[in-house]
Amino acid sequence: MTAQRFQLYDTTLRDGTQQEGMVLTVDDKLAVARHLDAFGVGFIEGGWPGAVPKDTEFFRRARTELRLDTAELAAFGATRKPGVAAAADPQVRALLDAETPVVTLVAKSHPRHVELALRTTLAENLAMIGDTVRLLVREGRRVFVDAEHYVDGYRLDRGHALDVVRAAADAGAEAVVLCDTNGGSLPDAVRAVVTATAGATGVPLGIHCHDDSGCAVANTIAAVDAGVRHVQGTAHGYGERCGNADLFTVAANLVLKRGLPVVPAARLRGMALSARAVAELTGVPGRAAAPYVGPAAFTHKAGLHASALRVDPGLYQHIDPALVGNGMRTLVSDMGGRSSVELKARELGYEVDAGSETVARAAARIKDLENRGHSFESADASFELLLREELDGGGRPARPFEVVSWDVRVDAGPAGRAPTRARVRLRIDGVPLVAEGEGNGPVNALDRALHAALDPFFPQLSGLELTDYQVRVLGRGSEAAARVLITFGDGRRTWGTVGVDENTVAASWRALLDAVHYALLDTAAPAAAEPTRCAAAG
Repeated sequence: MTAQRFQLYDTTLRDGTQQEGMVLTVDDKLAVARHLDAFGVGFIEGGWPGAVPKDTEFFRRARTELRLDTAELAAFGATRKPGVAAAADPQVRALLDAETPVVTLVAKSHPRHVELALRTTLAENLAMIGDTVRLLVREGRRVFVDAEHYVDGYRLDRGHALDVVRAAADAGAEAVVLCDTNGGSLPDAVRAVVTATAGATGVPLGIHCHDDSGCAVANTIAAVDAGVRHVQGTAHGYGERCGNADLFTVAANLVLKRGLPVVPAARLRGMALSARAVAELTGVPGRAAAPYVGPAAFTHKAGLHASALRVDPGLYQHIDPALVGNGMRTLVSDMGGRSSVELKARELGYEVDAGSETVARAAARIKDLENRGHSFESADASFELLLREELDGGGRPARPFEVVSWDVRVDAGPAGRAPTRARVRLRIDGVPLVAEGEGNGPVNALDRALHAALDPFFPQLSGLELTDYQVRVLGRGSEAAARVLITFGDGRRTWGTVGVDENTVAASWRALLDAVHYALLDTAAPAAAEPTRCAAAG
């Protein structure tokens, strides 16, 4: 089988946009389409022209702005209305006006939907399918037909379901896609329906599964095992209710587990990057634990696992992460022990040995800190600072500046405004320095005060920006400790730090300091500047 004969069809831009919380502009859709094309899908369903104005605009702009390398663009729509000629149906005309090489029609295959939703007869439903497909084929379009509710409809009325498949194929449809629209079927049922339909009709079949029973990917693979060669899905499994089959997972399974070259190996190696790009553009993050592409997909924490991974990564990983563009990560925690510390250190570029005194000290400190509420899983920068301290003999390495003291003051202002002012006292090369900052809260004020103090001496800090701030209360009551996780970036990279204290502001200060110290790792002496009193106000 060749990659050309197997059809990988993405419907993120139509079915995927029904995901709760997803709103895409036309620009967003064009950008997502480019990433899907770069990944290597064969078809990209752009939307429903004529029914959704934004989709009509998408297809208009796509004609001049979208240059696809591997994919063909498909417009989605319905068969003609009951009692209306296909050529006279405005919605069918909109499909032609989209000027796509491919059109995908949704057709009813469940008798109750024909009678209750379309309010027509089963015979007219078949005529609607045949008439619409014939018109589109006559106009030079490749046509796929999505047989909506097919798996459920087949179980209710096998005869009509098969008639729908035959009507579409006889009129010229290239493939008829069997849909588990309600997503309630299990793999054995899907396999049985596909096998029976293929045997009764001999028509090229596709599969479109929803995930309401958690089986969309498994159902898709079962359909492929039964002979289907056209599979539909969405990036990250986006879609209404519980979503669709995750096309990233499906593609990787078909290539790596079934040996079907649905995307070239080189494209598969870019899959994780494509997945991250699509999630960023849609504003709907994929699951951290998503197979193959999630940041946690090849992440290890337990000490036994980490120890085994030192011997052979394949002992606890089903594939080489590089095959899908991902990478192995190690989480450092009191559960991980020396092996996890060694693996994490090597991941960060430090050559250490699990049996060394340095690793033993680092593991002991981590265990103690986590017992007091720290968590290094999202704080690689804090871990690296700790490791550097131990590599320097267990004492704190020379810091480019020293903190003498800090304080925060909140003043109640007019109309309920409460500006926050922070003051930091530092020492740089033995020379005292006082700086102030004002912000919308203590963290913002402290951040600005640090910038006011340090930017003149360390210009590289001017691009440092706090991008995420999270607080978790450890325990109950007003005296509970707080764990603060902060993410910083400088335009080239991002890093996370952690701080814990009974006082939330103090915990934030610890995390802020770690972030700045990390940014200055391996920094040469501060730039020449006259220490003075500085202020920063927002």
